[in-house]
Amino acid sequence: MNPLTRRHFLAASALTAATGSLAAPTAARADDGPADGSPAADSLIEESPAAESLAAERYADVLDLHGTPTQAYPGDNNPITVFADLGAWHAYALPRPTDPPGGFTGPLYLAQEYPWWLSDGLTRLQLTDRGTPLDLAAGGAPVRTALPGLLRQSHTLGDGLALTLELRFAGNRTALLRARLTNTGRTARTLGVAWTGTLLRPADGPQHDAPRLRAAEHGVEVDFARVRKTWDYLTDGTERFAVRHAQPVRVTVDGDRHRTELAAPVRLPPGSARTLDWTESYTFTAAEYERAAREAGAALRAPERTAATGAARWAGYVARATEGVPAARRRTAVKCVQTLVTNWRSPAGRIRHDAVTPSLSNKWFSGVWAWDTWKQAVGTALFAPGLAADQIRAVFDHQVPAGSADRPQDAGMVPDCVFYNDPSTGGGNWNERNSKPPLAAWAVWEVYRRSGDRAFLRELLPKLTAYQDWWYRTRDHLGEGLCEYGATVDPANAAPEDCRQAAAWESGMDNAPRFDAAGVVANRDAQGTLLGWSLTQRSVDLNAYLAADHRHLAAIAAELGDRPTAERLRAKAGRIDAAIRDTMYDPAGGWFHDTDLATGARLTARGRGIEGAIPLWSGTADAAQARAVRARLLDPAEFGTPMPFPTVARSSPSFDPAGYWRGLAWLDQTYFAIEGLRRHGWDQDARRAVERLLAAAEGLGGDGPVRENYDPLTGAGRNSTNFSWSAALLLPLLRH
Repeated sequence: MNPLTRRHFLAASALTAATGSLAAPTAARADDGPADGSPAADSLIEESPAAESLAAERYADVLDLHGTPTQAYPGDNNPITVFADLGAWHAYALPRPTDPPGGFTGPLYLAQEYPWWLSDGLTRLQLTDRGTPLDLAAGGAPVRTALPGLLRQSHTLGDGLALTLELRFAGNRTALLRARLTNTGRTARTLGVAWTGTLLRPADGPQHDAPRLRAAEHGVEVDFARVRKTWDYLTDGTERFAVRHAQPVRVTVDGDRHRTELAAPVRLPPGSARTLDWTESYTFTAAEYERAAREAGAALRAPERTAATGAARWAGYVARATEGVPAARRRTAVKCVQTLVTNWRSPAGRIRHDAVTPSLSNKWFSGVWAWDTWKQAVGTALFAPGLAADQIRAVFDHQVPAGSADRPQDAGMVPDCVFYNDPSTGGGNWNERNSKPPLAAWAVWEVYRRSGDRAFLRELLPKLTAYQDWWYRTRDHLGEGLCEYGATVDPANAAPEDCRQAAAWESGMDNAPRFDAAGVVANRDAQGTLLGWSLTQRSVDLNAYLAADHRHLAAIAAELGDRPTAERLRAKAGRIDAAIRDTMYDPAGGWFHDTDLATGARLTARGRGIEGAIPLWSGTADAAQARAVRARLLDPAEFGTPMPFPTVARSSPSFDPAGYWRGLAWLDQTYFAIEGLRRHGWDQDARRAVERLLAAAEGLGGDGPVRENYDPLTGAGRNSTNFSWSAALLLPLLRH
């Protein structure tokens, strides 16, 4: 599959933590922690802090994280939902009830841009009592639970012996794992402890020989050879996976299998407990490896502090995300947070700030897309404004600067998507053939509403202004103040069909039927220099987004004290609104449509698409137009399907309930439609739409994953699992 046939992305959550006694630093990041190397403060926290107990009671297993792989390749859509935190590039799951006890599933690691399983369980614990192996399930099947920010397994071994395993992240490259042995029996126990694991080696190609397991001073390590398989596997030969134990160990490696034994037995008098700690770190470079070693050392010296910090941070996430959410919906809200946090990636390669990707579960979705980021940031800001702000920075890091030697005509442009690699390092997923819909100012304003950080507004205002200017310089073919989706001057846009495809991607609605018959025209400046291409149609959603963009920029300017600029921007938004109302609204059909660039005719024959509802959200539609659009949105024969709202009207000849952008319901468009109804005062309609959504969408009320899109007739989840922008925009909807 060509990865550029899908344009989405999305997010996860930094630390802007709880209020009151659980307060944590608002700017905390993955490498925060006990930098002084102080020993663990056992009085700080016992095995399970109060915050974790509360989470266990209310929010255990909001997602089904159980599963064990049988091969290294997880498929294009990994069927096992995983857990990651703090922007780490590796992740874990819980074994199924029938799987061997004693360890966690994984890790899953990212070969820069592609997820692979390193093992089905690299550090599976084994116990012996005076040389006799102990059955970790002797007292019954282990209880395996996913909590917010934590995986836990409880084993009862019989004769008063119990084992609890926990996994949490200590930093953006390191997981902390803990095994607590408790003897409640009447006799002393002397236990031998060992960890075993086997690599899951890729089956084919040069990646088959990439991982190499070896013994190290404090455990085992996996080195990776350099492999540059653009569409499958990317390593530089500097990647390492390191297991470090707090206690001395002896290691034996036999090919892809290891056995790591605790050097001294564990003696447990009656009524005593002992905790064994180790870390697992995945790094890309030598510098990261050294930093992760310090990160791991700090966690192993103060594991209780690490646990307490993580518990407080997650308590903050949960408190913020569930604030104002009805009790029946709070588990869904926590599921959204967990989805976003697992999809959070910290800086690596060409990704320079913490960002949220569309889905770690999907082979192609470990990059950072622009309009995914705008939407993800809006949801993430509800519980982690710092991460939300950094997501936006991660995209603007690659904005084309003024005076660019390579693409001077694109000064201000934001690329469609950025990845660990750009083309100079062999990356194929990076895309500058087009941009994405201009929702950035909305995202910045929503983040500011949650953070109150005026410095962030000052930082982003010139970038947002340059981005808006780019649209009118390169995408307004007739210079009339209305824009078209289009394509950049790029070697990959060599033919008209290439440009049409890029323009459809720029809309975000890749294969929507409204683009089937579109052509392209060249855009040039006064000197005849090629600036790019436009579709031969003005798009109603694009111009409504631009009207909203002007209003949000005006709000930013006013907040920073620049009232003349704010007034100018509001006036421009009003002119765009008027042009959309006058030229794009079809009174006969009661809907907004794209228009032909040459004739100005409304393209009604292509059917009604959900893009025609964006003028409600943007504040563009007048009262009469809004009433007509509302009628279509609520009509079961149009957009009022059991799962609201399909991307193409049910009455359209192009309607396909399984079609990617030809009928499936996407939660971003559902969000815009619901908020559009709410903006015009139809709160009851909006509430009912949210209730239908929650009732119909597969998995939202149980432990299933949040999906990329849904069948509008049945609510069945489609395409990628654990999809970020769906999770992000569910969060504000759950509050109403």
